[in-house]
Amino acid sequence: MADYESLHRHCRTLESLFDTKLTSYSRLASTITRNQDDVEAGGSRERWKDVEGEIEDLLEKLRETNDELLALSNNPDTPALTRHHEVYQDYAKELRRTKTNVQHALDKANLLSGVRNDIEAYKSSAADSLLAERGRIDSSHRMTDQVLDQAYETRTEFSRQSASLAGINTRMTGVISTIPGINNLLSMIKSRRRRDSIILGILIGAAYFCS
Repeated sequence: MADYESLHRHCRTLESLFDTKLTSYSRLASTITRNQDDVEAGGSRERWKDVEGEIEDLLEKLRETNDELLALSNNPDTPALTRHHEVYQDYAKELRRTKTNVQHALDKANLLSGVRNDIEAYKSSAADSLLAERGRIDSSHRMTDQVLDQAYETRTEFSRQSASLAGINTRMTGVISTIPGINNLLSMIKSRRRRDSIILGILIGAAYFCS
């Protein structure tokens, strides 16, 4: 009876510990579902494995204790043994259900984490493409600016040359108008050249006919 009572108390202690661990295990599933964080980075998978291992060990010890109580009892249908067996069955069922919920929460968190990573990768790729396109646009703008600078410089040079030619023409006109008789001299030179050309033509023609 001493062994029986000791096992009975030990069984109740295991039941209490199991209930506490099962509650913590259920809260872990709720935390993962609520936060939807990166399970691997946040260590949720390690915590889940540790708690799951502890609670499975407690359930196994509870089963062994129930079997020992049954072996020591003269009447297996006593209310205490029946109650312990029912509690064990309920805990085993609740553990299976909670393990499924935790696994679903982990799978969902991992899926969402993968989707977020894909979105971040797409954003990074799009940003790189935009930066490359911006670089090409900036390069095109620089080339356009260079062409415009050359065009402005050419136009300025043309303006300087035009102004220089206009100045030379003005100076020549001024020189011609200030020298007395230069216009008459130029006219006389032109007339003499014309006369010499006529005389030379007559002499050449007369020589041709005389011969």
